[in-house]
Amino acid sequence: MPLEATEYRGCTEFQNWSRSRLLRRIRRRSSSSVALTSVPQVSLTDSETNRDVLLVVLLRGGMDGLTTVVPYGDPNLYSPTLRPDLAVPPPGDPDGAIDLDGFFGLAPAMAPLLPAYASGQLAVVHATGSPDPTRSHFDAFSYLEYGIPLQPLDVYSGWLARHLQIVPPTGNGLLRAAAISGQVPKTLADAPATLPIADPSSFAFPGSPVTSSLRQAVIEAAHEFTIEPLASAAKGTIDTIAILQGIDFLNYAPSGGATYPGSAFGEAVKSVAAMVKADIGLEAATVELGSWDTHNQQGVQAGDMANLMADLSTTLAALHIDMQDRMDRFAVVVMSEFGRRADQNGSQGTDHGHGNCMLVMGGHIAGGQVIADWNSGELLHPDLLYQGDSLQVTIDYRDIIAEIVQNRLDNADLATVFPNYTPTFRGITN
Repeated sequence: MPLEATEYRGCTEFQNWSRSRLLRRIRRRSSSSVALTSVPQVSLTDSETNRDVLLVVLLRGGMDGLTTVVPYGDPNLYSPTLRPDLAVPPPGDPDGAIDLDGFFGLAPAMAPLLPAYASGQLAVVHATGSPDPTRSHFDAFSYLEYGIPLQPLDVYSGWLARHLQIVPPTGNGLLRAAAISGQVPKTLADAPATLPIADPSSFAFPGSPVTSSLRQAVIEAAHEFTIEPLASAAKGTIDTIAILQGIDFLNYAPSGGATYPGSAFGEAVKSVAAMVKADIGLEAATVELGSWDTHNQQGVQAGDMANLMADLSTTLAALHIDMQDRMDRFAVVVMSEFGRRADQNGSQGTDHGHGNCMLVMGGHIAGGQVIADWNSGELLHPDLLYQGDSLQVTIDYRDIIAEIVQNRLDNADLATVFPNYTPTFRGITN
């Protein structure tokens, strides 16, 4: 779903933030046309690795985890003072949640993910998120992506970038990470061999195809004796273009009969699958799905949020089917900057909150479970709400990611990935 289709629901900060991101993308594209110049074809060699390829899905706007994965077993959810109109009913009721474990259930629009959950390759982590108290979209995502909540913002590399900085490449190192967007998100800020690729199917040498080879040769020759690091950067860019041009994104055929939705998000995730299966040495990727800032007319059963959940769930379900032959070395983390308040507002929506839920999928993810510390089943009790209105964060999101980084990305240097934090592993991997 295009961002502009539902952005009117969001707060002023989210609207301005989205517009500023768009302007930065335009500036980035105008300047990158010079950098993305020429390239000869390269031959890749297969390399064995025990590390997973990691896909990070960023849900921008503050996804409502109390709707996405419903804690129907908490009786406080159905209090008339919380969500009399927005709470998804318990399983068995009309439009009720789809039971997962006797306490939590998927929203009806998330039903496509049930097979992945039942297969043991999809897990939910609830009452999770960043411990930072901010309710600013911009600040919350900055802390989340840099991996340094509750600390001064004096680190400007993303947690995933720091991981890539301290481990060797699994392939030739030309394209270690890709952001399927117009700009590199903070998660990958300062990552080596990383590019923003808004549309991989059209990522090509700019200008007329008729003179493309000649112009590439001229530019390559011009940079051959240029000083470093300019010479290597030019050569790497040239080779990366050649690698991506060698992938037939437009005619990519998913495995297992998987069908991705035709949305921008579905196409982006399908492109990641194509890159992984092309064995180009990709180690990580980020994809974004925005417009979760549901301040009014949230539409949990039919409407804006229901549509977003359907886009998210059908895409991830297709990815789960498509990647079965690679699932042993593939992992997906889905998260948002914060959740929504436990109580609905006067506009049939929810305002900025705190705790949320994460989705984690992969061949070595301990799926088929909801990992949560729910305080004896009543975390939504008025006396336990964070600042009196929101779900608490009882599991730090870094606990989940750190376990994946160490056990699935083969990187035990967690002090570098998450400075000044000692994670508690929660059993998300097997």
